[in-house]
Amino acid sequence: MAILETRQLNKHFGGLHVTGNVDFALEPGEMHCLIGPNGAGKSTFFRLILGEHMPDSGHILYDGSDITRNKPFERIRRGISVKFQVPGIFKELSVRQNLEIALQHHVAPLMLHEEIDRLLEFLKLSADHMQLAGNLSHGQKQWLEIGMAVALKPKLLLLDEPTAGMTPDETFATGEMLQELNREGMTLLAVEHDMAFVRQIAHQVTVLHFGKVFAQGTIDEIVADERVTAIYLGEADA
Repeated sequence: MAILETRQLNKHFGGLHVTGNVDFALEPGEMHCLIGPNGAGKSTFFRLILGEHMPDSGHILYDGSDITRNKPFERIRRGISVKFQVPGIFKELSVRQNLEIALQHHVAPLMLHEEIDRLLEFLKLSADHMQLAGNLSHGQKQWLEIGMAVALKPKLLLLDEPTAGMTPDETFATGEMLQELNREGMTLLAVEHDMAFVRQIAHQVTVLHFGKVFAQGTIDEIVADERVTAIYLGEADA
């Protein structure tokens, strides 16, 4: 049974049909990347999954239950967590304090210090644990927010362009982090533009175009698909 599934999912903004009858399934333990040209509907699809937008029609199922009308906090309680493109960290607090805030309601008090240290090491931030989060490099800020999302111990982690603005080395290190989370049993769905990163992590890739599923397969199948090349070059018909 898919951990996440959408059935005939539709969303309009005025006369603009931004998500069109999207049928999508994400298997437990999968690392799946969502790609597509600008304006393809990727961000809207993400916000529908999170409950920030309500669909005009269709259904969203998570872990066997219909969550189409659930509020965002209800989805988070059920085991969905998200890392947005722009880091939502507490810049005036230390790195350690940021992780403490994320963990405080999810870890027993006696285990809090140990769990923070474990996360710091995983995030490659141990040496910077007392730094103000606002003083971190851009890549480190992204890692800190990944850590805050992971602190919820989700079954499903959603990532909106997790490597945006990162150096190639930071991007590769991020991929290694996500692969480790996946080996521990976490399912991941990422919106991403960096095709080297997609190749590094993705088991499956879905291409959205004009709000519809345009293609799906392995990264090799997607790269070899001339129709996908055409939409990225602006040559495909709507």
